[in-house]
Amino acid sequence: MEKEWLRLSNKELDKMQKIAKAAAKLFNEKGYLETSMDDISNAAHLSKGGIYHYFSSKDEILFFISTNFMDLLLGGLEDELKRIEDCFSKIKYFISRHIKFYSQHLSEAKTVIHEAHLLPSKYFSVIAEKERQYHQIVSEVLFDFFEGKIEKDHLKAVAFILFGTCNGIYYWYNPKGSITPENLSEIISDILCVGLTGYKQQKEETTVS
Repeated sequence: MEKEWLRLSNKELDKMQKIAKAAAKLFNEKGYLETSMDDISNAAHLSKGGIYHYFSSKDEILFFISTNFMDLLLGGLEDELKRIEDCFSKIKYFISRHIKFYSQHLSEAKTVIHEAHLLPSKYFSVIAEKERQYHQIVSEVLFDFFEGKIEKDHLKAVAFILFGTCNGIYYWYNPKGSITPENLSEIISDILCVGLTGYKQQKEETTVS
């Protein structure tokens, strides 16, 4: 299906993005299961026939939202991190980048976090693999930060704590408020990176003793 989307014109993709954005907002407000194709049609200001011209089902819309957002997160990330020398700066960069994309695409981000698991397995497996790739990239940065001196289970815990902190803001954060995404990235980076440094030192002291 993703290959089929690549063959569409920019005009067609723009129309699909419009439908997807309207649907993502509804999925956040009502929930995926409670949202109907009629709801999406009304929100996108298109007839149901217009919706079905681009998507054969609500599952396809959810898949389109989810895979596009994960591709946005993955796109160029490895190359960008390679251009940064030290691991500490890589972690700070990842946090800043993650917050920026999530704050710019809040509805889509929330949809992936809360609704993607409702996809049929043939679709969800694609999203799960993209999420695995994203987690793996960050885990490798953290592994290098700890200079390989961290147990696999502990590394996994640290990675998920980092993701949980970054993703958890979407329960309360308003990008239009007084705290800008840049401010928020700095706050999270300061807290997490100081904590990681302390945890690393503790591990090193334990190893020495």
